[in-house]
Formats: sequence, C-alpha cells, structure tokens
Amino acid sequence: MINLTNKQARLFILLKQGLIGEHKFIGSQGVLEYIQQAGCIQFDPVDLCGKNSELTLQSRVKGFSKGTLEDLLYKDRLLVDYPDKNLSIISIDDWPFFGRYRKEARQSGLRFEGLAELESRAKAYISENGFVSSGDLPMEGNLRWRSAIHWSGGWDKNNAGRAVLEQLYSTGELVIHHKKGTRKYYDLAEKHIPAKILNRKEPLPKEIDHQKWRALRRIGAVGFLWNRPSHAWLNIQGLDTEARARVFSALSAEGKIIPLGIENLKETLYCLAEDEALLEEVRKNPEQMQRCELIAPLDPFLWDRRLIKALFGFEYTWEIYTPAIKRKYGVYVLPLLYGDSIIARVEPVRDRKSSTLIIKNIWYEEGVRVTKKLRTAVDSCLNRFAEFNSCKAWRPDA
Repeated sequence: MINLTNKQARLFILLKQGLIGEHKFIGSQGVLEYIQQAGCIQFDPVDLCGKNSELTLQSRVKGFSKGTLEDLLYKDRLLVDYPDKNLSIISIDDWPFFGRYRKEARQSGLRFEGLAELESRAKAYISENGFVSSGDLPMEGNLRWRSAIHWSGGWDKNNAGRAVLEQLYSTGELVIHHKKGTRKYYDLAEKHIPAKILNRKEPLPKEIDHQKWRALRRIGAVGFLWNRPSHAWLNIQGLDTEARARVFSALSAEGKIIPLGIENLKETLYCLAEDEALLEEVRKNPEQMQRCELIAPLDPFLWDRRLIKALFGFEYTWEIYTPAIKRKYGVYVLPLLYGDSIIARVEPVRDRKSSTLIIKNIWYEEGVRVTKKLRTAVDSCLNRFAEFNSCKAWRPDA
C-alpha cells in the first residue's frame, strides 16, 4: 500500500483530472485524450451557461470551444452520444464494448407485438429522407410496447415517433446525427460508424471481464475510488456489492489497481497501476501552478461526492431539480476550484440579449480569505468563462 497525505491525495486527483498545473489537454486532440481517459463525459441538455459536457471540457482543455465538441461528435465522428454513466459522450472506439446493452434492447423489443413493423417503417423513412427528429417522423401506433425502450424510459406517452427512434437508438441501429437545442436528430448508424467498429463483436463477452473494464474506466475517470457504493458506479450492469468486491479482488490480483492509504481516511482507495508515476510526482513535487476553474455539476471529478467531501471538505448538491423552497444556493451553481482547494460556489447565467455573463452570486467557503491575489484569479476565471459563453463581459447581478 502507498500512503499519501491529504494534500498529496488532492494533488494526485487534480493532476489526473488536468485541473491543476500546466494544461495537459489541448485543443481537439486534448478533448479526445481526456474522454479516452475518463471513458465518458455526461451529457445534460440544460444550458444556462453551457451544457454539462461543454463545462466539463472548458475547465481542463486549453483552447476548447463549444464548436470543438460539435465537430468531434457530428463532423469528424470520433465521438458518439451513447449511454455510459447515464446520458454520455464516449469515444467511437468504445462502441463495441457496449454490445450487450444493444442486444438486451433488441431482445426486449421482441416481446412487443407491432414494434418490429414500426421500426422497419422508421428505418425505411430515414433511408429515403435522411436524418429525422421525432417531430418530423410520420408515425402512429399502439404504445403498449413502450416499456421496451431501454435507453430513456420513454416518458412521452403521446409520441410514437419518439419512442420508436429511441428504441432504435438503444439497439444501435440509429445514432444521433446532430442536436438542435434540446431536439435530437437521428440517422442510420451504418452511415456514420465505420463497418469495422459497427460490426465488431463485443470484445469482452464475459460479464466479469466487462465489469472489470468498466470499473477501470470509472477509477481512471475519478482518479481513485474505494470499494463502496457510489454514484461513480452508476449504470454498470450487475455491479452490486458482491460483484464489485469480486471485481476489486480480481483487479488487485492482476496488478491493475494499487491500494492507497490516505491521511485521516479509514477506507482504502485504489488507483490505476498505470498512474504509479503520478503518485511519485505528487510525493516529490508538492508545488503545482495554481489555476482557477469552474467545475461542471456532473464532472467526473465530482462523481463520488462523499470522496470529495472527505478530501476537500466540500459538500456539493446540484440543486437544479430541488424545489425552490428547499434550495440552499441556486438553480445552476458551479463549484469554483483554486489551486488544490474548492473555495466557492458560483451561479452564472448567460444573458443572450446583452451577450453578458451574469454572476447571480458567489458563495465563498467558510475560512476562505478573499485576498487581492485570489480576487484577481477569480476575475480572470470569470473573464475566460464569459468568453467561452460568447459573452462580451461578465457582471454581478444587479
């Protein structure tokens, strides 16, 4: 076991994330490298100051713009929208590893009379007319089979077109061609995914091997994790407490993960064996260039919020779905990182009419001294964030 102080542990996770020191992720290639490291970034359609996926990348990829992600998804097709940790964006190279979920969706659909005929009609329409959204697809049908929908749960009871498109997306026969606001446009997967990837058999057909692969991705996404329940394990099929114990045992025996003892933490944490050099760096070089960054609400850095509380003393709840009367802070509040500490919460909103970023509030954590140096760093961060949102400037809410 390798032992780290609390400060070393914070530095490790931040260096792994690319949130401290010199930028290690740069431009389009940096986006690809980061998503490959994290396995996925979560997508959420809410856009008050950038969507979650864009916010995740802006904090760590130098030179990132919203158009960069759009191009990689819908022009270069090196990334693809696909469920991983809930709605996500993954590398196109990882498509074959999720074959079991597409197979499950197909098998589920077979139980519902009439679904196959509606799917055939939808695919024929797309083949003839090109990409389509649910509002454009002429489709009527009995929706008793809607529970076949594997991906989203299908909450719109009146839109057969939407249900069929999402079912075909779940089975991998359709992919998202592009998005316009919150509306998704679908096209045939065979037109956008290379045949060698689309038709490749699932590389890890055994459940234990698949679970180990996904666990390694989640550990790599956060930096280190413990063998305990966590939102970091969401949507890994069959990974209950017993299965997770088997996975950790197997990965330890194979030398793929390293146990870590962290100052003042009773639980053992585990990092990837390939990150051993990074462990040495934080033990030998505790000083890193400080950066000030706004963190996305569903950022991989925050996937295990109990871990963040234990390491950083910061407790975070995304209150967007919390009733207004119960909110402690605001609708869309982002943690603010400075150096190796989370120092504040910021509620930014983009005012499209005036092209201004409005800072509705900044709540500094208890004990944080707002010095001239700190204020300068925060101002610089907000200037960059305004530019990221195509705003001319930012200002406090009147």
